[in-house]
Amino acid sequence: MTDQAIARSAPHHRFLWPVLATLLVISWSSGFVGIRYASEGASVMLVLFWRTLLSGFILLPFALTMGPRMSLRGVLGEMLFGVMSVFLYLGGFALAIEQRVPTGLVALISDLLPLAIACLSQPLLGERLTHRQWLGTAIAVAGVLLVSLESLSFGEAPFWAYGLTVGSMVVFALASVLYRRRRTKHMPVHQSLCIQTLTGSALFSLGALLQGNVAPPMTAEFVIGIAWLVLFATFAAYSIYYTSLRLFPVAQVSAVIYLSPPITMVWAWALFSEPLTATMFIGLAVTMVGIWMTARG
Repeated sequence: MTDQAIARSAPHHRFLWPVLATLLVISWSSGFVGIRYASEGASVMLVLFWRTLLSGFILLPFALTMGPRMSLRGVLGEMLFGVMSVFLYLGGFALAIEQRVPTGLVALISDLLPLAIACLSQPLLGERLTHRQWLGTAIAVAGVLLVSLESLSFGEAPFWAYGLTVGSMVVFALASVLYRRRRTKHMPVHQSLCIQTLTGSALFSLGALLQGNVAPPMTAEFVIGIAWLVLFATFAAYSIYYTSLRLFPVAQVSAVIYLSPPITMVWAWALFSEPLTATMFIGLAVTMVGIWMTARG
């Protein structure tokens, strides 16, 4: 089914958005699990290289044989999105963590992505948020702060590394808005994601080579982590995100990312026996109220 056909039918399927939103927040928050496994014996840059390389190569035969013929202009456009939404976004956070910016602070800034998208969507897309939606956004941000409060700290990283985390988040927000605004016909998601991940892998390879080499550590943890990142954090998360952007307002789609911190903590509790706290549940409830108000608006 084409994007246009899906878009026409989307408003008539009342459960489509709740299903997509649920799948998006589960897959988006699952990246923590893959990073936790894969980075046991490898640098974050090496993990990102293998994550994007395998993702691109797996999708390549489908991108070449299924869907319309790719034009040079279309490929170059997707490469630009790959630089922004894969290399600069993921790589910026990885570099910040390696510069000893506390992980809790990096996660908090990353999870403020919907706020940046809400601010950009009005001037660039003309998608004006109502007063109710801005109130919902403020409530959702408060919920994210509550969830992140216990893990929040300020380290001794260089000043530019803190700015890098904010810059990476803003770049992805801008890429999301531009993707929604795009005037040319969209490629099928599997073709877009193939080009974007291969572009990211080429750039990540340079970073990995500067740190040593690109050879993967052949450990069970690394294999499990990369497989998890490819299947869930890349194929599922990015595919659902891009599909949702084609069907629904960008601020509505991004708002569910506010649920990423508490769902990530549920992943950590289920797989790594990390404790759940009352503050997390309170933050989750507050965040869900904010997202409901944003969506209803």
